[in-house]
Amino acid sequence: MTISVGAKLPEATLLHRAEGNVSPVPLGERLKGRKVVIFGLPGAFTDTCSTIHLPSFMRTREKFAAKGVDEIICVSVNDPWVMEAWDHATGAGKAGVTLLADASANFTRAIGMDFSADVVGLLSRSKRYALVAEDGVVTVLNIDAPGACEFSAGDALLDKL
Repeated sequence: MTISVGAKLPEATLLHRAEGNVSPVPLGERLKGRKVVIFGLPGAFTDTCSTIHLPSFMRTREKFAAKGVDEIICVSVNDPWVMEAWDHATGAGKAGVTLLADASANFTRAIGMDFSADVVGLLSRSKRYALVAEDGVVTVLNIDAPGACEFSAGDALLDKL
């Protein structure tokens, strides 16, 4: 079942790697009492994810903060080492976007955003989406059609706040 506006996000533990250490990130604790943007994408270092989707949130971070957003989190079905390397390559963390790994795809499956595109080697990956959660409850949800990055981009989500 796909997550929807008004639904509480499921409990999940994502992973973050920094300075040689992998740390669990309990999502429920991270969202408690906060307004957070979460966006998901098919994969670190992929074309649209690296040139359009992630940069759209890096560019709009301050505008989201002005609207009361405490944190912007990018979730991808990659391992934490890949996410750390992508952070270094893009400067996402320095721009105020937290990159978290959903290495097992458990969170992505739990919210109904998983897909596979075997022909290009994307197995059990995330559809492209963006949401706003307040205290863990989804208040805005934008989902893109396969191959598109329009509704889930930073500017489109910002327009909904």
